[in-house]
Amino acid sequence: MTVATSLIPGLDDIVKRGDPRRRGEIARAISQLFFRDADKLRPELIDLFDNLLIDLVPHAELASRVDLSERFSRLNNAPPHLVNQLARENEIAVAGPVLRRSPVLDDAALVEIARLKGQGHLLAMTERPALSPVVTDVLVERGDRDVVRRAAANAGAVFSPGSYSELIKRAAQDGVLTLRIGQRNDLSGEHLKQLLDGTLDVIRRRLSTVVNPARQVEIKRAMAAIEEAALPPGPRRDFSAAQRTVLTLNGEGHLGESALLGFAKAHKYEESVAALSAMSGVRLQVLDRLIAGDRYDPLLILGRVLNLGWPTVRALILLWYGSNRTPADADIEAARINFTRLMPTTAERVVNFWRNRQTI
Repeated sequence: MTVATSLIPGLDDIVKRGDPRRRGEIARAISQLFFRDADKLRPELIDLFDNLLIDLVPHAELASRVDLSERFSRLNNAPPHLVNQLARENEIAVAGPVLRRSPVLDDAALVEIARLKGQGHLLAMTERPALSPVVTDVLVERGDRDVVRRAAANAGAVFSPGSYSELIKRAAQDGVLTLRIGQRNDLSGEHLKQLLDGTLDVIRRRLSTVVNPARQVEIKRAMAAIEEAALPPGPRRDFSAAQRTVLTLNGEGHLGESALLGFAKAHKYEESVAALSAMSGVRLQVLDRLIAGDRYDPLLILGRVLNLGWPTVRALILLWYGSNRTPADADIEAARINFTRLMPTTAERVVNFWRNRQTI
């Protein structure tokens, strides 16, 4: 620092009593000395620069402070107290560069700043090459939509289990966040299920198009588990024999309305559902859950799309009622009227939605 003192006469007096403009000029001059020999400075000299600059830099004009923050943010041995001071400035143009990349800032400083400063400071932090769980905990807790989205997109960010769960909870109302989380390499199978379970179908389909093939397989597996968990309690139906029967009929060219009518009249539920699945292109598990519901409307919709005659649709409705229940004539007539009034285009849109459920 002898060099600095000789180049800037009266330095001590300027630091202590100089006017703000003069302090700003001196801050730039001292910083230039630091940058000139930064890679050669010993720790004690760095401390000396630090003690001088921390009183001078705040009085430099904004453009100079921004420039100094940019330059100091890229140094591994930048004056630590000065960097921490810059990071705490309210002016984000000054704080931003060191928050984004300075290796001098430790987790304790980042956590403190994240708890005290506004969203601009939090957003700058999300661009750091690495973020530890103690930092991301605060970002997820205090961050707005943009902060959380940016943090989730940061491959170097590590999230605690609690923060990951909070991200997924917020993703239920944010399709962009869903896509960001869905592409993370550290997304566990359980978290993937939670993410998909609270996501709209259109976002699930979009996610399947932007992830890698391995994640696509994981998504299909997770969706199958979600659908399985949503099935009503009780014993699961075994469709394996029915599927073999339908597959044989299809291979022989005999799978059609006549075979379906025969299954329905014989009260063969598994064969009827397997046949409807093969004829409509709706996955068997999805179709079973729809038909096993408390309304027979899915049978009317499938009948219209498959261009089935009323006798076949009526037999399927009776199958839906079961052998222990006998519907009133008025109920069957109401079903017939609803079936005749159902627009093919409307039915086709609904069935297309059901078909899409097998690929998400």
